[in-house]
Amino acid sequence: MAQPATGPAKGPCTAPPAAADTAVHPVDEKIPPSRLVPAALQHIAAMYAGVVTPPLIIGQAVGLDAAGMTRLIAAGLLIAGLATLLQTLGAGRFAGNRLPFVNAASSAGIAPMLAIAETSAPGRQLPAIYGAVIVAGVFCLAVGPFFGRLLRFFPPLVTGVVITLIGVTLMPVPVGWAQGGDATAGDFGAMKYLALAAFTLVVILLIQRFGRGFVKQIALLAGMFAGTLAAIPFGLADFSALGSAPVAALPTPFAFGAPEFQPAAILSLCIVMLVLMTESSAGMLALGEICERDTDGTTITRGLRTDGIATLLGPVFGGFPTSAFAQNVGVVSLTKVRSRYVVAAAGGALLILGAFPVLGAVVSLVPMPVLGGAGIVLFGSIAVSGIRTLAEAGLDDSSNIILVAVALGAGIIPLAAPGFYAGFPSWAQTVLGSGISAGALVAVLLNLFFHHLGTHSRNAVALKSS
Repeated sequence: MAQPATGPAKGPCTAPPAAADTAVHPVDEKIPPSRLVPAALQHIAAMYAGVVTPPLIIGQAVGLDAAGMTRLIAAGLLIAGLATLLQTLGAGRFAGNRLPFVNAASSAGIAPMLAIAETSAPGRQLPAIYGAVIVAGVFCLAVGPFFGRLLRFFPPLVTGVVITLIGVTLMPVPVGWAQGGDATAGDFGAMKYLALAAFTLVVILLIQRFGRGFVKQIALLAGMFAGTLAAIPFGLADFSALGSAPVAALPTPFAFGAPEFQPAAILSLCIVMLVLMTESSAGMLALGEICERDTDGTTITRGLRTDGIATLLGPVFGGFPTSAFAQNVGVVSLTKVRSRYVVAAAGGALLILGAFPVLGAVVSLVPMPVLGGAGIVLFGSIAVSGIRTLAEAGLDDSSNIILVAVALGAGIIPLAAPGFYAGFPSWAQTVLGSGISAGALVAVLLNLFFHHLGTHSRNAVALKSS
């Protein structure tokens, strides 16, 4: 009897259990370069336009010259690369969710930062923005470990309203770009600018309709490239900044001035940070399901710490509020490549791009009308994402309909009537003057009113009567 017991232990039949015990999870798989490089390129293509959008918009709004725009874009790429590497590779048990998760400056903070810029003195816009961003980063680090308990105050109804308002309130930006970018210029809105923006938009639509695979994923970048080429014969593309941009240089700490801390600006960005934390948490949960890896509270806390660290340290070099990139979650779902090392490679590529400002200068050379045509697609897709979230939030309930209607109305007021809050104190103008902040505040308060305050007592009465 002893021989049959020992024989199978040495035989091949025991190999499958041993292999199963030592099998590497797809998230932790180190795939060969032949697969890693193309997969990483797809992630870069999906996120690149989104990474450079915040510095492009904010830089234009505060009147930076070509050199300043180059530094701002390089800083955005550098911080995105560092944050993505920290998120995917982790730092012990403190930070990093160790999922194929991309972190970079979020478009959700653009509108509040534009409002801060408009209410700040010339030359002090970026210091005011960076002061608020630093505090928002500290806020994220402080609230992150307890954020799971706050998620119930940010259901899809609230996040859907905020995401929709992000897209809607940003739409005037690409419209202004399509008209030439400079509202004070004599040829602002000239047909040549509108034609170039329309051409860019048509190219993006054609690629999206007829492209396949990787080509379809880079429709936005391809459209911008085609639009820039089309602008050259008409003298609408200026490449002079390439000659003055340094080939390699690290961002200088506080190159745009020491941060200033304005209470109203801080409040508006802390509200946005709550929304970003909600989006990051939802993205981690979704990615955990796609990758078939449990995403518990500890994982979410480590992921949010990464957001907080990147948001806190980003302004030192010129970065903005950092969060998850939902489009890259879609890339993982589409490609079925779940290795976190693929996204880490993409983060390393962003880090390299940020260390070579001349590459950022290439992006800043894209003509304003071209950015306008692409921006309509980019910001419109953000609004669509919010609408999709609202569609899944139970709008068949009359209370939810009222909540969304009033919150959207409050968020659109600054867009429809920019001078509506002119008689309010300056701090209120900063908060309410941003459609995102105003809509988020109203949505959270109405969610408390309809779904939290007094609900326990009403439920108790209903149970007793039944």
